[in-house]
Amino acid sequence: MQRQFEQELRELKNRILAMGGLVEQSIEKATHTLQTKEKSGLTALRAIERKINEEHIAIDSLCLEVLARLSPVAADLRLILAIIKINTDLERMGDQAMNIGYNTEHYIEDGGIDLQESLKLNLPTMATAVRKMVRDALDAFMKGDTVLAQKVLESDDEVDSYKNNIFDTLVTFMRTKPDQIGSALDLILVARNLERMGDHATNIAEDVIFACTGEDVRHGVGGHGNE
Repeated sequence: MQRQFEQELRELKNRILAMGGLVEQSIEKATHTLQTKEKSGLTALRAIERKINEEHIAIDSLCLEVLARLSPVAADLRLILAIIKINTDLERMGDQAMNIGYNTEHYIEDGGIDLQESLKLNLPTMATAVRKMVRDALDAFMKGDTVLAQKVLESDDEVDSYKNNIFDTLVTFMRTKPDQIGSALDLILVARNLERMGDHATNIAEDVIFACTGEDVRHGVGGHGNE
């Protein structure tokens, strides 16, 4: 029975890791499409999101099967519950990436004024920081590394800072260029979506700490209380 559980747990971990890879791809594709203004990237982004959604359903189903058949207890139960929650956060990140795609589509249709370059916005740097949070959170999960998970929680402040700077820059810009408010709002929404992805990465890190230690840090020191 224990060997069967370990095998199925290994499969779940591998599928979560693969899903995380798809999420990273979606972030990269979404931000690359914004920079290049190539609509073909949106088609690829939709295909990635479909794969993420399929995996989300498959992983949840497998978790429920394991819970029903093997009735894990204590640490094993915490781990399965963490996987279910991590699975949901990854799926929501895929949604956020697709939202960036929709914002980008509107941005291109609006004329695609290159505000990123002219205003020196750090959206690409912000996206890189978010991707690192996702990668580190999943690495912490695979290794059971609570120290790395804590570093992910701390990284959220950096992503929030990027978002705040982008918001401030674009709000100031809109006051002087009312004819470009639409394009500026699209970029504000992109920054907001990236910030939400960072929040979901912190959720994963919190779940890692809970699975490894039984400690719920969501509303305590180091917890971020994200959705």
